Amino acid sequence: MERRRNPWWIPPFLGRVPAGLDDRSLQLLSAVALALLFEEYDLAMLTSTLKYISADLGMPEKEFGPYLIMIRAGALLAIFIIPLADRLGRRPLFIYSTAAMGVFTFATAFAQTPMQFVLLQAATRTFFLSGSAAAFVIITEEFPAEHRGWGMGMLAALGAVGHGVAAGAFALIDVLPYGWRALYAFGVIPLLLIPYFLSRVPETQRFKDHNVEPARFFGLGEVIGPLKALAVTHPARAAGIALSGFLVSAATLPSFQYIGHLVLKGRGWSPGEYSTMVIVGGAIGIIGNIVAGRLGDAYGRKIVGFTLFSLFPFAAWGVYQGSTAVISASWVGLVFCSMGGRVVLRALSTELFPTSHRGAASGMYSVLETLGGMTGLYILHRMGTDGVDEIADHTPLVASVIVLGAAVLLFFPETRRRELETIS
Repeated sequence: MERRRNPWWIPPFLGRVPAGLDDRSLQLLSAVALALLFEEYDLAMLTSTLKYISADLGMPEKEFGPYLIMIRAGALLAIFIIPLADRLGRRPLFIYSTAAMGVFTFATAFAQTPMQFVLLQAATRTFFLSGSAAAFVIITEEFPAEHRGWGMGMLAALGAVGHGVAAGAFALIDVLPYGWRALYAFGVIPLLLIPYFLSRVPETQRFKDHNVEPARFFGLGEVIGPLKALAVTHPARAAGIALSGFLVSAATLPSFQYIGHLVLKGRGWSPGEYSTMVIVGGAIGIIGNIVAGRLGDAYGRKIVGFTLFSLFPFAAWGVYQGSTAVISASWVGLVFCSMGGRVVLRALSTELFPTSHRGAASGMYSVLETLGGMTGLYILHRMGTDGVDEIADHTPLVASVIVLGAAVLLFFPETRRRELETIS
């Protein structure tokens, strides 16, 4: 297949841009991906800096679970925000969420107590979830059907670069003034970039064509209405997406959450060694987004997602039970399988529903994914996280739940290379 030359902002290791994409699509992708990069930066920072934050704010190790669950619970509020994309539009939700996330990430740098930190990060999670949901809906609706999988895979891959940026910044934590606080202060950058996003991210044509009059007020009906309509018109698909997202997140979130703590405290790694693993291994692992997108376009979303998720528990076992060399290699597999599989699941959560319900479906998926992550963290906490050895023994067991989520994918209709309006 003929391919066009990559723009400068797509690294060569992520592959070539399909020839059929126009400049407008690529410009839209670049803007949306930039916002997602900073969202992922904040998400990665909590994993990297947990050791330093807990020491500074007085968080006992045995209480990590409850604190992390409370932070993730903030994302549940997104269920009251994301459905507004079906009434206000995709663009306003994306812009407002990006700005709010920047405000709360920056404010986190000034937290003085564990509860202040938890509340600020919980608010950050709310707008991270609504912003990322809007981003994927925008790409889903604006990219041509034959390249939609590539677009979503590339969006996820470019966003995941935020983890590498966070890791690179984390390597300097011992020399930066104010340590971990300086790393969170960098989160103000998306707020400063709002004029750029306003100029580069238009409303999607599908939303314009849907002929919905934008809501003037944020009433409860604007939130409940789309969710209720979704449950009535597509109950089986909605339940399936919710169940799969819940189970996958219950397995993946705990698997990633304690890696920094494991290697820094339990294996004696330095911040630089940890950052090297995240950057180098992650750069290879995030290719899973592109691979999943391309293979999904070529062979089908369902089988690709099922295969990647089924391999995830083996990678988790290697990270938590392996030697130093095995940890590094397994980290690549963990990122590859998780990111690739979740791109497929995210694609299905938007492709399986009509324009009128796509925002609500994305919101429902995002919230159930959050509930799954919280549940996984709670189960791991109840199994025992009082010490690195307990974390290493119990996390691979929780990771195995992902196989159940993978099996759900096989019951959905196939969506590859089909126009959104023709999927039945």
